[in-house]
Amino acid sequence: MLTSKAKYALRAMIDLAAQTGAGPRRPLFIGDIAQRQDIPRRFLENILLELRKHGLVVSHRGKAGGYALARAPDLITFADIIRAIDGPLALSPCASRTAYQRCEDCRDEATCALRRTLVKVRDATSGILEGTTLADAAQTSAPVVPAAKTRAKS
Repeated sequence: MLTSKAKYALRAMIDLAAQTGAGPRRPLFIGDIAQRQDIPRRFLENILLELRKHGLVVSHRGKAGGYALARAPDLITFADIIRAIDGPLALSPCASRTAYQRCEDCRDEATCALRRTLVKVRDATSGILEGTTLADAAQTSAPVVPAAKTRAKS
């Protein structure tokens, strides 16, 4: 299952792509992204730091600072973001391309029906996630606007 952290990361990255469009990638404030996407600000800060560490966003300091995509939206895939946050796409280490490890209890990897099936699942999943870019998602996604908060009357 996709973690909440990965879902938030995807929503934040789609927001960055949608807000900047095809124009220059100007930095956006964390608070604005958090509000538009209804993501807890502290959680979003940690997510964006992790995405920066993986080279998917850049940060700018100062009055006009914030976060921007490190590359054009059509060059960042869902798979890039999920791998940065949740790790490999494969359900088992023996089926992973990026974090392969032989299963300790496997007698013969070449004839293992479980591994063969999990490789098919990985390939199908990877094909979809590698084929979906932020540009694709930003074009088809309606912006998420949190419900208005009600204020107590004095």
